[in-house]
Amino acid sequence: MSDTLEFITTSDDAGQRLDVILAHRLGRSRTACAELIREGRVLVNGRSAKPASIVEKSQRITVDVPPVRDSSALPQDIPITIVHDEADFSVVDKPAGMATHPARGNLDGTLVNALLAKLGPLPSINGVRRPGIVHRLDKDTSGLLVIAKTDRAMSALTQAMAKRHIKRSYDALVWGIPANPRGVIEAAIGRDSHARTKFAVREDGRRAVTHYRIVENFSPIAPADKAAPHSAALLRVELETGRTHQIRIHCAAIDHPIIADEVYGPAYSGQIMQRQALHAAELAFTHPFTGEHLRFCAPWPDDFAALAKRLRAGGTP
Repeated sequence: MSDTLEFITTSDDAGQRLDVILAHRLGRSRTACAELIREGRVLVNGRSAKPASIVEKSQRITVDVPPVRDSSALPQDIPITIVHDEADFSVVDKPAGMATHPARGNLDGTLVNALLAKLGPLPSINGVRRPGIVHRLDKDTSGLLVIAKTDRAMSALTQAMAKRHIKRSYDALVWGIPANPRGVIEAAIGRDSHARTKFAVREDGRRAVTHYRIVENFSPIAPADKAAPHSAALLRVELETGRTHQIRIHCAAIDHPIIADEVYGPAYSGQIMQRQALHAAELAFTHPFTGEHLRFCAPWPDDFAALAKRLRAGGTP
């Protein structure tokens, strides 16, 4: 059964798009709210409207909110590392090899399954129960995620993410050494036209911006009877936008793909890494209710640390 939400717009709402106003009120994405409007579930002063309609003060907005659709995720007692925990949200350190949420090919054993067992019922986003997930990491990327535990936290944190108020910093070990010690990669990303499971730099893609700086350079020692091996670098990478596979695609786009990323980089013959050398090392944001500045760091997992140690010693990746 649907719920009905009704409210009167204020002076703060005036001049904004209808889908933007609804996104703030419902704690859903603008895209999801635009779909509700197109479906005729939203009335302005009793009349249908368009997502781009500009709201005026003192208008009556009525929304037929569809019920949340259950996902098939079930609680599973899987060990996870909780870095920070409080009533409204938690910060977890996801291990590599664990999918963030159930999807085709990963129906269980995911972070969501573990969270449901550890934390109990969690809120949804966009009308689908992807419990607590504010943002995600690739299955084979390790590191920090913030998890909403209440509806108000889900709304506040998803809005903070949309406004780019949550700072996400990654450590990446890449092939070669970039020419500039720091730089900005701005290249639109869209679905790869030749492989539906991949993404690529495309002129017609969505805007994507990545910032990086070199933290450390590695120049492996070449044996006398062999050609010089590949150099490598440790990058600290920060996301300005959050597209699927963004860091991996952007590093490859500047000819410095992430080591052991065989989807977007060269074949990897080493034994240390069984996944891309990418780790979500730091997460920083303002507490949505107290205003306190929060910053969390996650140490490198064993495989990432072992590869960095080998490179520092002059070994090859």
